[in-house]
Amino acid sequence: MTSQEAARELLREFPVVDGHNDLPWALRAQVRYDLDARDIAADQSAHLHTDIPRLRAGGVGAQYWSVYVRTDSPDPVAATLEQIDCVRQLLTRHPEDLRPALTAADMEAARGEGRIASLMGAEGGHSIANSLGTLRGLYGLGVRYLTLTHNDNVDWADSATDEPRAGGLTAFGREVVREMNRLGMLVDLSHVAATTMRDALDTSSAPVIFSHSSARAVCDHPRNIPDDVLERLPANGGVAMVTFVPKFVLQAAVDWTAAADENMRAHGFHHLDTTAEAMKVHRAFEERHPRPVATVSTVADHLDHMREAAGIDHLGIGGDYDGTAFTPDGLADVSGYPNLLAELLDRGWSKADLAKLTWKNAVRVLDAAEDVARGLQATRSPSNATIESLDAPAG
Repeated sequence: MTSQEAARELLREFPVVDGHNDLPWALRAQVRYDLDARDIAADQSAHLHTDIPRLRAGGVGAQYWSVYVRTDSPDPVAATLEQIDCVRQLLTRHPEDLRPALTAADMEAARGEGRIASLMGAEGGHSIANSLGTLRGLYGLGVRYLTLTHNDNVDWADSATDEPRAGGLTAFGREVVREMNRLGMLVDLSHVAATTMRDALDTSSAPVIFSHSSARAVCDHPRNIPDDVLERLPANGGVAMVTFVPKFVLQAAVDWTAAADENMRAHGFHHLDTTAEAMKVHRAFEERHPRPVATVSTVADHLDHMREAAGIDHLGIGGDYDGTAFTPDGLADVSGYPNLLAELLDRGWSKADLAKLTWKNAVRVLDAAEDVARGLQATRSPSNATIESLDAPAG
């Protein structure tokens, strides 16, 4: 049996739990939720990384759908509700393939039925608008993790890619983490500053996750996880879910992106400008300096290191599909997971190791968060603290 055949056989029993997929945002941005125009029951490879045939081909058994909205959204709570509604519409349209899931038991039930367990994660604390009541509302609507920040700081937590302001978590930020623990909502530390990671680990009484982050020691990007944080996961019980975004996993891509961004600024454009004039400048740069290409091996290097730092019981997968313009060779879309498993088999990972990576660890961490929540709910009432009461300047 080839490594590829062995990988596919394993995925039939222990499919992938993917920690982060931005399909709802892509559907919002491309067709404003016209699900007939992007019917994921059919091949959408011309437009998307994700559709049901390719999820099946990739051996995906559970998906956290990101209900991300931009940090500059004028009404982020309303926009997040629209994203949640998009996921619900997808579940209604495709009941034979997608099963709503709120708990670890739901995930196992979906696996038994041969359906893809569908969970939701909100990406960025701006989605709760500094309100613990809104946090509880999102949980009630099915959101099972909150990424504490996205690319920008929130009032109570520092992001990995913004200028430090809070020094990690504020007092209100720690209260957000405690209330998430009480609810059973996973604390997601992707996108946050290392100081925020450490503060959250100091505060949380439940396992945390990194829904889509890789190893900073392998690729020095602030979106990745430092070794001292990875080394704390065994004591916490959490899971770090490796991501595939080339500029987070390949150092040459990090350096190339920095040079491309500087070139844009030198020509008077913001590095995220996608106007025709800006893209002409960008394409000219790329012709002179071809974009470095990540591979399956690049991602496997991260997993090898993360295993050394955190242990096999604390790893998972979070591809970030439909949230990135570029993907590694061999991991072009959600059908590529068998290629990663085949690479790891060739590196000596056992089938038991891979079963933990793909399925067991992610299910365990949600189950553990639910268990912590049951204990806390027996002793603690919902918090009605406000950011003004906890973070007001002294005097």
